[in-house]
Amino acid sequence: MIGLISATAAGARARERVAAAWPDRTRVYDGPVSDAVRRAFAECEQLVCFLATGAVVRLVAPLLADKASDPGIVCVDEGGRFAVSLVGGHGGGANELAGAVGELLGAQPVVTTATDAVGVPGLDTLGFPVEGDVAGVSRALLDGEPVALEAEVPWPLPPLPVTPTGQYTIRVSDRLAEPAAHEVVLRPPSLVVGVGASKGAPVDEVLANIEDALRDAGLSAKSVAELATVDAKADEPGIVEAAARLGVPLVTYSAEELAAVAVPNPSDAPLAAVGTPSVAEAAALVQGGELLVPKRKSAGQAGQPAMATCAVVRRPSRGRLAVVGLGPGARDLLTPRAKDELRRASVLVGLDQYVDQIRDLLRPGTRILESGLGAEEERARTAVAEARLGHAVALIGSGDAGVYAMASPALAEASDDIDVVGVPGVTAALAAGAILGAPLGHDHVSISLSDLHTPWEVIERRVRAAAEADIVVTFYNPRSRGRDWQLPKALAILGEHREPATPVGVVRNASRPDESSRLTTLAELDPATVDMMTVVTVGNTATREIAGRMVTPRGYRWQEEAR
Repeated sequence: MIGLISATAAGARARERVAAAWPDRTRVYDGPVSDAVRRAFAECEQLVCFLATGAVVRLVAPLLADKASDPGIVCVDEGGRFAVSLVGGHGGGANELAGAVGELLGAQPVVTTATDAVGVPGLDTLGFPVEGDVAGVSRALLDGEPVALEAEVPWPLPPLPVTPTGQYTIRVSDRLAEPAAHEVVLRPPSLVVGVGASKGAPVDEVLANIEDALRDAGLSAKSVAELATVDAKADEPGIVEAAARLGVPLVTYSAEELAAVAVPNPSDAPLAAVGTPSVAEAAALVQGGELLVPKRKSAGQAGQPAMATCAVVRRPSRGRLAVVGLGPGARDLLTPRAKDELRRASVLVGLDQYVDQIRDLLRPGTRILESGLGAEEERARTAVAEARLGHAVALIGSGDAGVYAMASPALAEASDDIDVVGVPGVTAALAAGAILGAPLGHDHVSISLSDLHTPWEVIERRVRAAAEADIVVTFYNPRSRGRDWQLPKALAILGEHREPATPVGVVRNASRPDESSRLTTLAELDPATVDMMTVVTVGNTATREIAGRMVTPRGYRWQEEAR
């Protein structure tokens, strides 16, 4: 919950805007400001104070206890110009909250956390439990001192300015070991614990068995990602409570799924009880991985027989591939989600000219793999291969990466051993349409005239189908120096079904500094004025030029009835 506090009418107006936008996330605290701050501090995870920073500092100073538990606090000046992350930038989420409040109110977020200021991700913000000298290693990263990355368990990480060796170390490990001096240990969620239990098994017995198994195997409980068991035990109190105490989800599988998993220690007892010869081992192994701790029985309590079993598996690391559309070129048409993915990726793969467009957005330590025109399939293979090595990869393309771009060759290479995320972008057709007016107001189709990958006979059949169906057509890749006859041929086919006066929009380098556009007709368009940087949109029989704009009416029924 986010507590909202203000002292003046101006502050209250801004406060109410936030409360109205986030009704389920916020709570307004009225009354004397000092009392309101004190109550909100005790009851909320975050605070937004519409007060001067000096006043907030004096009010919260006596309340601060520990950066790991204090709420994140954001100050907004009464003019609504700035949203200042004051306390708990990382641990309390104040940096992110300042950005969200700033976007909502039109205020400038002010973040002074050192790592955020220089674009280096905070080691305590990576989503993993972290141990060791966080402050010292973070300072070394900021100062440009050599910091080595040692990944005992490969796991997708954001870019970090690391070196092969150094006095400081970032270790990625699920092993139970104390961090050395000048070392930070990140605990990836790499362990799955399979659990079986008799009816009524005490939670203390279930949990002790798990903790003993992890400790004896030298594994950290902080790397446990989930507990897994059979569906029949989904509501077993001891198992449910054990997952809650560990702070991890409980995942269940059917007896049939578990029975199909090959395990080293099957047993007749679970087969008779729940229909599978293994619960703990099979539940841990069902998604694959390395069995680190075979089935282990609990010690039992007060001389009673063991009531719980567990097994531990290190699951395979899953790399992450984000296929990112950069939009048509203008920075303000690059989506916030695309920016986030670019900053999250430790490896960037892309065409050299597209990399240049967004190079300034990349975090220090991002590894860039760029190549020239004609290497699309090679880039797709490279991106997938890097993800399979456990990296967080961004593969970039212009417009929307799924439209005549990198998504299809990449996904043709990718299997289910990596996570794939698609990030949509503004396509060239949409950017051109916005410049021309509303040519895509009714049914429309995009057709590439490049026959490098598609035979002309197939392209021609598609153009004829669009012409006969009276659909607005946007031509991509309309003409190049070595391929100059396809556009005239396509226009002639459309001309068999549309009047010579049919509006045609021509946009070159949409949204870029040298953008140009013009509105002409099917009869007057000179194909020689078109190149590969151009998008050509041909209207249908309903498309009109209205006040210098290209418009295809939607054709609502009530409009027809009103005529």
